Amino acid sequence: MTISPALRSDLAPTGKIRVGINHANPVLAKRDPKTGEISGVAVDLSHELGRRTGVPIELVPYDSAGKMVDGLKAGDWDIAFLAVDPGREADIDFTEPYVEIEGTYLIPAGSAINTIADVDREGVGVALSKGAAYELYLSRTLKHAKTVKTATPPEAFALLAEGKVDALAGVKQTLLTNAQKLAGSRVLDGRFMAIGQAIGISKGRSYGWKYLSEFIAHAKSSGLVKHIIEKNGIRGVAIAP
Repeated sequence: MTISPALRSDLAPTGKIRVGINHANPVLAKRDPKTGEISGVAVDLSHELGRRTGVPIELVPYDSAGKMVDGLKAGDWDIAFLAVDPGREADIDFTEPYVEIEGTYLIPAGSAINTIADVDREGVGVALSKGAAYELYLSRTLKHAKTVKTATPPEAFALLAEGKVDALAGVKQTLLTNAQKLAGSRVLDGRFMAIGQAIGISKGRSYGWKYLSEFIAHAKSSGLVKHIIEKNGIRGVAIAP
């Protein structure tokens, strides 16, 4: 397809669409530790966007959502796959979410914490990755528990594994993987938030935002998002309404 100069300027000011990908969130993407290759739902949607626009795609990888958001300020990406959050809306325009995932907690063996509500108590320390949607949300909503913020999700998990905190906040799929590495640990039932994953673009690029919004709406209604999720073997997520 041939896109207008105005749309091309919004999506690809450098001549290609530079896409921010957070491979620390397995629902979005994963990075092969040997080859460095990135794959996953966000990657497949990126390539489909490139196919439809006829514009080359360049993946810009990050190991945390916080670092990816910082990358916008440095001008390192044009669009990004990330969670919708009010704390990001001053700089980023979001499409509607295409999937929803759950934010919950991982608790170590022997913990007296049994429910989501048990976490927000005096003396409880919660590790989380700085700049992630769940960190932004919990920083606004936790009243009693103390948050301990790290640069990346693996660093936050290390705090729990070393017994330095009482709970680890995160995306359910990541926590389930971490639970396999920490004997006796468990992921709490329920969720403290539903995290809507969308495409974001720098504020004010109205042609780009409109096109991306239509792209995501069609990807959901056509069954493309469902197909890509199944292809990548992602479980425990829902197509966003």
